[in-house]
Amino acid sequence: MLISSFIIYLTHEKRCSQHTVSSYQTDLNQFNEYVNSTFNLTVSEVKHTHLRSYMVDLMENNKSETTINRKISALRSFYKFLMKEGRMEQNPTVLLKAPKIPKRLPVFVDAQKMDQLLDSESYFDQSFPSLRDHLVIELLFGTGIRLAELISLKETDIDIYSSTIKVLGKRNKERIIPVAKPLIDQLHTYVDQKKLQKFDNNTFNLIVTNTGAVAYPKLVYRIVTSYLNHVSTNEKKSPHVLRHSYATTLLNAGADLNAIKELLGHASLAATQVYTHNSIERLKTIYKQAHPKA
Repeated sequence: MLISSFIIYLTHEKRCSQHTVSSYQTDLNQFNEYVNSTFNLTVSEVKHTHLRSYMVDLMENNKSETTINRKISALRSFYKFLMKEGRMEQNPTVLLKAPKIPKRLPVFVDAQKMDQLLDSESYFDQSFPSLRDHLVIELLFGTGIRLAELISLKETDIDIYSSTIKVLGKRNKERIIPVAKPLIDQLHTYVDQKKLQKFDNNTFNLIVTNTGAVAYPKLVYRIVTSYLNHVSTNEKKSPHVLRHSYATTLLNAGADLNAIKELLGHASLAATQVYTHNSIERLKTIYKQAHPKA
């Protein structure tokens, strides 16, 4: 009941994204199951020691620092909500410390390899599924939008005349992203082909399945992984890798960091600055190759 109330609060008052709501719900349900089965307690009876025990259990089950931090974030938000609602007298998460996350450079695919993939006629044909797959890759790499933003994109969000798309980002924050003319033409062709399919369930969502239903995350993951296998040896191949690739490509071409921040929809510049590390690594490589004293 308490978790359900919190989820309603996140959805309607905080207006969090569906991805955030779903993640928090999963994390809290798992925690509820743990404290119930291990200590025979409800989430409102939990103390700091029970939270510490849960953290240890996660570590012993080889959960990553990122996963543990996400779960801690969910718990902190949940118990802050319970305190606000007067359901608890003390917040058990106050003394909870999150593990440090090792700094890792964002994984990206080189722009030349992406051009090789997207410009090749051997990977795509004129069938509707292939046109859709091509557009998915082009949009993720050409605009840097998130997976959830891609899935929620509507046909009406495309402005052919101004060559822009309107994206609904985290916390329902809208932003306008400029789109290259070839991609606008591709969007126009795709929408026309989508209409010709005469699907029974005519949806205005841009990206759809082979039967016309709204696309789902696993479909997009499969599309991205399948095509990146042709040009990338990176172990990680996901829609977010293409977002990293978009940002890194812009930065390497001399784009202003603040402009990249706005294009990506980041709330702060700190989130965008991670891409400067990739740029520095690239400069080091160029230096070692070109300078006689390197």
